[in-house]
Amino acid sequence: MGAYVALPESGSGPGVLVLMEIFGVGSYIRRAAERLAELGYVGLAPDLYRRIDPGLELAHDEAGMAQAFAAVGRLDVEGAVSDAIVALEHLRGLPEVSGPVAVLGFCLGGTLAFAVAAAGNPAATVAYYGSGVADALSDSERIDCPVLFHYGGEDPYIPPDHAERVAAAAASRPDWEVYVQPDAGHAFDNHDSPMFSRPAAAARAWGLTSDFLARNLR
Repeated sequence: MGAYVALPESGSGPGVLVLMEIFGVGSYIRRAAERLAELGYVGLAPDLYRRIDPGLELAHDEAGMAQAFAAVGRLDVEGAVSDAIVALEHLRGLPEVSGPVAVLGFCLGGTLAFAVAAAGNPAATVAYYGSGVADALSDSERIDCPVLFHYGGEDPYIPPDHAERVAAAAASRPDWEVYVQPDAGHAFDNHDSPMFSRPAAAARAWGLTSDFLARNLR
């Protein structure tokens, strides 16, 4: 399984597993790992398409999205979760990783991150607009770590009640946080996609993510 690794300037630090959007481990996801490295973490983004089309990278436009939906339709989701947990264990074992390890996912990766939280015991989890999280809340009792959820208030792919259901579940979990950016749609953090990017909302959410990781990866 291929993976992109970004190291902090210090050369070592806690780890963050970065789980890809449906577009694969392209420039946006690689940059996400680098953004985490700039915060002092070792970022590792595994190729979760490796079972169906290793190295697949798709454009962040209408044509690329059609190809991405087709790819997700062929994806072995359970296999992708297993691969992500293998990558999490690999990240834990890297000599550059000197602290706890978290998982952070975007879109498809947000849903997979929640599954990894239930099965892989990360130190913390961040799920950006994971469309499958609301329907997986029965796994909540298997999750022991703090979790941060991000949603866009104008997301055409995730109904508002999904974020509401997650927020209701989080109400009984003091270490779970849910934030909805009212001026954001789906994939609002994706700066490589003019059709999705919402820079102001992305900046607010990234600030919350940075604070969350700083509090939980010590």
